[in-house]
Amino acid sequence: MRAQLMGGIAGIAAVIVCATPAWAAPPTKLAPTAIQTAFFNGQPFTAATTSNVKFKMTFTADGKMKREPAGGGGAKGEGTWKLSKDGFCTTWKGAGANCFTVVSAGDNKWSVLKGSTIMATWSK
Repeated sequence: MRAQLMGGIAGIAAVIVCATPAWAAPPTKLAPTAIQTAFFNGQPFTAATTSNVKFKMTFTADGKMKREPAGGGGAKGEGTWKLSKDGFCTTWKGAGANCFTVVSAGDNKWSVLKGSTIMATWSK
């Protein structure tokens, strides 16, 4: 009976190990220059907040940015951006500066993080 129990536990452990992909790599963090090349080039892209409010974002090479609501909710905004050591920082009109990192989140999707918290998802 004990041998059957141990065999069952080993079988469950094997299923759990096999169900967890060993090849799953952690998300790739974009270097500041890669963020600039991909997103801060004057071409609009979509940003969605964690509550699924969507914006059309445009960051231009001269350090300016703007957002326009793309659907329900959200407000227009303008501000400035600059690259930082680990990513980029933004300052929206009427608000203080905030700094972020960007990591890959799938095909044509990137997560924008403040520390370890996802603030938005960008897509193209």
